[in-house]
Amino acid sequence: MTTTSGRPTAPSAPSAPSPGRLRPGDLASLASIGLRTRKLRATLSALGIAIGVAAIVAVLGLASSSQAALLAQIARLGTNLLTVTNGQTLTGGTAELPETAPGMIARLPGVTAVQATGTVNGVSAYRSPVIPAFRTNGLSVDAASLGLPAVAGTSLAQGRFLNAATDREPVAVLGATTAQLLGIDRIRPGMRIWVGGQWFYVTGILNSATYAPELDSAVLVGFQAAQKYLNFDGHPSEIYVRTTSNDQAATTAVDNLLGAQASPENPSLGRAHRPGRRQGRARHPVPRTGRGRAASRRDRGSQHHGHLRPRAPPGDRAAPRARRH
Repeated sequence: MTTTSGRPTAPSAPSAPSPGRLRPGDLASLASIGLRTRKLRATLSALGIAIGVAAIVAVLGLASSSQAALLAQIARLGTNLLTVTNGQTLTGGTAELPETAPGMIARLPGVTAVQATGTVNGVSAYRSPVIPAFRTNGLSVDAASLGLPAVAGTSLAQGRFLNAATDREPVAVLGATTAQLLGIDRIRPGMRIWVGGQWFYVTGILNSATYAPELDSAVLVGFQAAQKYLNFDGHPSEIYVRTTSNDQAATTAVDNLLGAQASPENPSLGRAHRPGRRQGRARHPVPRTGRGRAASRRDRGSQHHGHLRPRAPPGDRAAPRARRH
């Protein structure tokens, strides 16, 4: 027998309703309250963000364009340019490159072009004969072969370069710095400069040579004209060599053979070191990279004071020094 209590049971409390979620439309309306109520502040904030992003893009674009322009210039000038200069004798004097050195170097496999210049000692260039002799402005007079600009990585700013006709005549082409120092800004008919005690007609002005800065401060005349009018001995002092483009192995192989090939009479002294190594004071030919031409310019600069460099006897010539750009 079961008994039941007369007390009624209390009803259970209702469960709390779960929090509802905003719909996407409500979220968008709530988020846009600040934009709709503060329009000027929203506009200025968006403008500031846009300006900041544009500035970053512009800066990165300038850096990329500058890098691309630099790489294009390097590619245009080429990384396959080698130069050979005269070295030193056993007694420390300046040796002479043989007159046949450019032709010998051109026979090397991988060499595509060879051009040369030769320093004319004891000769200075002036705007007119009334200028005092000591005011040389550090300019040098060099004999140059006819295809020099293309191989040295420069070009003509005005006028024309030497050719087969003007190679034997009193005609000169000025470097970029030389033209500025002489006060010549353009080529005019009949323009002349005073070189070695006589007039030379100016036919061209070179652009600045990035890889051959020695040409900027030079007065270039033909080899035959230098021998005929300026008592030039015909020996080159700087040889510019172009190798097969985009082939570093060929450039390295030519670099290793330049010294001995340019001076085969002294093969023991014809070694050429790799660019970047420290060059000693020995008589061995060593490369010089970039603009390191202080020693060479000191040798050349002796002509501006009326002193001639001592000429080494044929049996005491040292091999040249080579450098790669």
